Amino acid sequence: MIRRRLLSSLISSNSLLTPKTTLISTFSQIQPFKDSNFNNYIANGVSGFMGLRAYSLLSLNDLRDNVPRKQKTRKGRGIGSGKGKTAGRGHKGQKARGTMKFGFEGGQTPMRRRLPKRGFKNPFSLTFQPVGLGKIARLINAGKIDSHELITMKTLKETRAIGKQIKDGVRLMGRGAEKIQWPIHLEVSRVTVRAKQAVEAAGGSVRRVHYNQLGFRALLKPEWFEKKGRLLPKAARPPPKLRDKVDSIGRLPAPTKPIPFYTEEKEAASTPA
Repeated sequence: MIRRRLLSSLISSNSLLTPKTTLISTFSQIQPFKDSNFNNYIANGVSGFMGLRAYSLLSLNDLRDNVPRKQKTRKGRGIGSGKGKTAGRGHKGQKARGTMKFGFEGGQTPMRRRLPKRGFKNPFSLTFQPVGLGKIARLINAGKIDSHELITMKTLKETRAIGKQIKDGVRLMGRGAEKIQWPIHLEVSRVTVRAKQAVEAAGGSVRRVHYNQLGFRALLKPEWFEKKGRLLPKAARPPPKLRDKVDSIGRLPAPTKPIPFYTEEKEAASTPA
């Protein structure tokens, strides 16, 4: 009772009824912003709003949780709900008593086994990006590639001779082999017979090197390891099935000088298996 009396006395008092009149008088007293006496403008504004109470459009009783639009269906809560008793499962049967694994068709041969198989995908297949000798010769004539240095897959990627994505390496093709008139040295993943003969006829060399996925990242983006605070990984050895298809393991970081072929290696490479 005491709180109600205090509240009624506060409402009836003139202190809460004055803000409207005070606000009107304040705005009538405020001068334009271009007035030279800016201090008087601030003083009038502050004195006018001293009797006002701060109101907010948001209050605690308006706060609510992020309620989903569609409520969850409550099953088995009486026949009046529409999902009572059997809860929408019907009467008896396997589906009314439990759940089955995905694709189960009641014991008959499922659809995935009735349909025939078509095609085959080799999980051990490798994808190489092709690059022709004619494109390399054109980049050398344009001054983008230095023919006196070793041409690696990093060099080919930086000069845009190949695409951005190098999955399993680069294959050197013989397209435009007649444009190679000077010795060049290359390190790629695979090389065709025609391309190898053209490069060696001009006095150059081609070496097939092996890199795994981590090795390709260290070869193409060594700054990634520096950014992560990690050291460059060691060069990976090729698996047994690929040892006869490569000449050596890839060197890290990207080499600048070629490894000379010894006469024993040349004789072993020239003799057919």
